Amino acid sequence: MKHIKMNIRTVFVLCPLCFVLSVQSQELETLIDVALNNNPEIQKFELQYKRASEKVNEVNTIPNTAFGVGYFVSEPETRTGAQRFKVSAKQMLPWFGTITSRENYISSLADAKYEDIVIAKRKLMASVSQSYYNLYANKAKQEVLNENINLLETYETLALTSLEVGKASAVDVLRLQMRQNEMQQLKDVLSQQFLAEQTNLNNLLNRENNVAVTVVDSLMMPSEDFEIITENLALHPELLKYDKLYQSIEQSELLNQKESSPMIGFGLDYINVSERPDMNFSDNGKDIVMPMVSVSIPIFNKKYKSQTKQNELQQQEITVQKQERLNMLETLLSKAINERISARISYTTQTKNLKQAKDAEDILIKSYETGTIDFNDVLDIQELQLKFQMNQIESVRTYYVQSAIINYLTQQ
Repeated sequence: MKHIKMNIRTVFVLCPLCFVLSVQSQELETLIDVALNNNPEIQKFELQYKRASEKVNEVNTIPNTAFGVGYFVSEPETRTGAQRFKVSAKQMLPWFGTITSRENYISSLADAKYEDIVIAKRKLMASVSQSYYNLYANKAKQEVLNENINLLETYETLALTSLEVGKASAVDVLRLQMRQNEMQQLKDVLSQQFLAEQTNLNNLLNRENNVAVTVVDSLMMPSEDFEIITENLALHPELLKYDKLYQSIEQSELLNQKESSPMIGFGLDYINVSERPDMNFSDNGKDIVMPMVSVSIPIFNKKYKSQTKQNELQQQEITVQKQERLNMLETLLSKAINERISARISYTTQTKNLKQAKDAEDILIKSYETGTIDFNDVLDIQELQLKFQMNQIESVRTYYVQSAIINYLTQQ
């Protein structure tokens, strides 16, 4: 199981990060490893799997041996003497192969339960990755706000200088200061959101909420997308679980057929006989030993016929459920692919817009050198620049989050 976990984690982490700094890959892989080892939900499913596997030993038994002791209150007389007490033992045995069928059925249920572990691990890795990328985006946005606050402080200095020479008004200065206040407010809100997301990630890792999480300084939009093998969706563990459940119903029907067969019993009766007084013959007081064989035949087998019908219906239900889940996963994959494409388009657009905004900013600075500057234009350009920077960060975050979802659905 550990070998499988390592393979899944390596593929899941490295594929979406093959275009990124190895430092980030190692950091995220470390977090995922901690989550896989500590997450209580994973531990819960592992314990459920062990419990289901242990049931094999529970069903690997035969019916209890029946013992009986009887004492004759009124001793019946026989030719060889009076019967005093009776001891009996009886053992019923299921039909040939019944116990093996039970073991196979329970093992098939355990196999289906194991898929819950695989599914939970995949979901956990996706959740840790998404939380990590959310933290990165939050941190990057705070840095952008810092840069813009510093930029506005520079503009405020220019405005104060212009105010002294009568080329700007006090209103321009106040507007620049109010804009700085708004940005500081946004930064403070983001700071609180960072702590909340950090708590979420620490809970996924099952550790103290206040443990600091460090994220990569920058994430670049990959030059090209990694290959998506959509055929792998058919091998997703959420779908394989339905196959395992279907197989367990097949084993249940085989067990049902075995249990509808007769049961064979073997027994032994021992009757203690007292000697007849004042008589002398060869069998005087001879005890009675009586071996017995019995057969239990399910003449009224409506129960087993009903179970067969239920198994058939349950197999049909599982087939329908699998198709429903496949449709849902296909929709989720298509949505993730399209949103990732949209994120790349948005990133490209925001990059162009950001360059143009910086060009406009340079023009404003040159205008100041000639003695003419409109601080309304300054605020407009600064607001656009902040918007483009924020959108650019969000595009990168969306790209990697959707990549994590695609990996959850398609990686083997």
